[in-house]
Amino acid sequence: MGRLSRTLLREHIFKIIFMSDQRHDEDAAEYISIYFDCLTDDDDNFIELDDKDKEYISGKVLNILEKSEEIDKMISDSSKGWALHRIARAELAILRVAVYEMLYDEDIPENVAINEAIELSKKYGESAAPSFINGILGTIKSQAV
Repeated sequence: MGRLSRTLLREHIFKIIFMSDQRHDEDAAEYISIYFDCLTDDDDNFIELDDKDKEYISGKVLNILEKSEEIDKMISDSSKGWALHRIARAELAILRVAVYEMLYDEDIPENVAINEAIELSKKYGESAAPSFINGILGTIKSQAV
């Protein structure tokens, strides 16, 4: 299989970050490995990712988890009236990926991180998720300037 687009890489990262919320007692490397071992398409055919894609995804997930306290504080400070535990799990995972990309990944422009987060929220979030995510990320962007 060829290399994945940044959009598809980001979607896998989001899914693992989402999964990490449910697996606090497990080692991150272990559930990343489980994710890769169980990856299938819509027809339940096994998907084998390129080693470079696996390395990229794993590295990004581990970096996000490493900075999760800082990221969560920024999300919490920017989500007026919404405690983290009140934010839907999918939206929170999307926000974590986007905030990491905006603040710590120099290869990804802020606007790209925001736009990609909005697209992920349209696919995986509630109907109000795109505007909610756009608002929080817009606040974080304006504070980072």
